[in-house]
Amino acid sequence: MVKLKDVKISTSTAIAAAFGFVIALIWKEIIVGLFALAGLTINDITNTTGAVIAIISGIIITLFCVIGIIYISKWGGIGEK
Repeated sequence: MVKLKDVKISTSTAIAAAFGFVIALIWKEIIVGLFALAGLTINDITNTTGAVIAIISGIIITLFCVIGIIYISKWGGIGEK
C-alpha cells in the first residue's frame, strides 16, 4: 500500500528537479547569449545591456527556484529521517 508520505517525497523530489531544470535552462540561454556577444555564436543578446538584463533575470529566476526547492523539500520531507 502506498503511504501519503511516500507520495509527498516522490512529488516534492520531482518538483525540485523541475526547478533545477528551469535554472539550468535559463543559465544555458544566458551563457549562449554571452558567447554571441563575444562573436562566438548567434543569439538574442546583442549588447552589454542585454547581457546585464539576462544575467539579472537569471539570478532572480535562480533565487526563486532555489526558494521553491527549499519549500518543496520541506513540504515533502526530503532529507528527514
